[in-house]
Amino acid sequence: MFKVFRKRKKKVPVQPEAPKTKPDAPFAPNGTNGSAKKESAKVEPKLSPEELCDIKPGMAREEIREHLAMLFRRHNRAAASLDEKLRSEAEVMLDAIVAVREKYLAR
Repeated sequence: MFKVFRKRKKKVPVQPEAPKTKPDAPFAPNGTNGSAKKESAKVEPKLSPEELCDIKPGMAREEIREHLAMLFRRHNRAAASLDEKLRSEAEVMLDAIVAVREKYLAR
């Protein structure tokens, strides 16, 4: 009634992995060759918070609120990323969102 099949053990040739070597430190423009990695991760924005958040002068209060809510959702997710660059950019944007919200939406 039931047939029993034997599993065939397939021998797959295993190739040894190449030894992993660390690449040379990346070139940093400030001449430190990557030793100041944590310092360079925090980039201060050169734009105003309104420019970062793309707030136009003629926007209505409700429109600003909706736009900031959308930006907050996007960058709040990125703030929890494992990518250090993405996290630092998200932190800058979240700071800009807070500044714009305090300026335009505070009562």
